[in-house]
Amino acid sequence: MITLGALDADGIRHGFFTRDGGVSGGIFASLNCGFGSGDEESNVAENRRRVAQALGQPPDRLVTSYQFHSAEAVAVERPWRRDDRPRADAMATRTPGIALGILTADCAPVLFADPDAGVIGAAHAGWRGALGGVLEATVRAMVTLGAARERIAAGIGPCIGGASYEVGAEFPAPFLAEDPGNAAFFVAAPRAGHFLFDLAGYAARRLERLGIARIARTGGDTAAEPDRFFSYRRACLRKETDYGRALSAICLAE
Repeated sequence: MITLGALDADGIRHGFFTRDGGVSGGIFASLNCGFGSGDEESNVAENRRRVAQALGQPPDRLVTSYQFHSAEAVAVERPWRRDDRPRADAMATRTPGIALGILTADCAPVLFADPDAGVIGAAHAGWRGALGGVLEATVRAMVTLGAARERIAAGIGPCIGGASYEVGAEFPAPFLAEDPGNAAFFVAAPRAGHFLFDLAGYAARRLERLGIARIARTGGDTAAEPDRFFSYRRACLRKETDYGRALSAICLAE
């Protein structure tokens, strides 16, 4: 479990979990928390129980949404059953004892906290969601619950690193249309006509433009560190049939 000082505060617990410490085997070894994978459900359930326990919560208080690379954010008042999870890529709550969980395997998990207001948030920021405004949607949801933008701290967890994130020639266009300054997050790749994209840097820039003063990053390249992280891109390059999902979570202690 990786933690960030920017998110440390009385009454708030958080963690960006690696692939270590679980019960799954094979390509899912070992802390795979994604029910959407082909892993045994009992393994995933036990892994999620361990995550919840590390945050001081029972497993039924850990919630994840149906993520689909959107900018949808929801306010969470009570836990839900897995079959009732909403379609959203961000959540916010002011209810103690609920752990907001984000599943990733290269995308950036971003956790938020306003300790003074007792409001937290969590976002799944892949390139589509980040470009589409999922970080802004998370902050808006938190402000609606009583958070103040200038007090919010944000932590960007492990994601695919710029050195590993090769994209095609057409990829930068929507980013440059949004802001020509986004050219700073693209460098030429060794393969002609391709680029390397800095997802974490882009997410941090979006947060800065929101007025978030405290922004921290865990570092880590999910695609390049197979012993520490799950990675969709690495699984594709290796022609593996599936991949595990890491979980990052934050909660207000009761």
